[in-house]
Amino acid sequence: QVQLVESGGGLVQAGGSLRLSCAASGSYSSSSIFSIGAAGWYRQAPGKQRELVAGILSGGSTNYADSVKGRFTISRDNAKNTVYLQMNSLKPEDTAVYYCNHKLGPSDYWGRGTQVTVSS
Repeated sequence: QVQLVESGGGLVQAGGSLRLSCAASGSYSSSSIFSIGAAGWYRQAPGKQRELVAGILSGGSTNYADSVKGRFTISRDNAKNTVYLQMNSLKPEDTAVYYCNHKLGPSDYWGRGTQVTVSS
């Protein structure tokens, strides 16, 4: 079993920055959780579907939603079992609950989310 806990959300003015963290506990084996499978950050704004913001694969390749390219950066620290989302140049439309996710085969784990609010 894997537990994911997000932190780092909050209220920020447009143009500001936040860094989200997702700490994982539990493990599949002796491997760091985020060194295997795929990790990602999703977000869900009120009245909208949850969408993928950024993902990182075990090999280190990353992908981003077009709306955040050049502003957000996903990274991980395998030793700390933590994935990060650095968010710069935030916009009011980035306001949402941000969720951490990890997938490996049939396993699909989610955190409870952290609120990010960007004021104009």
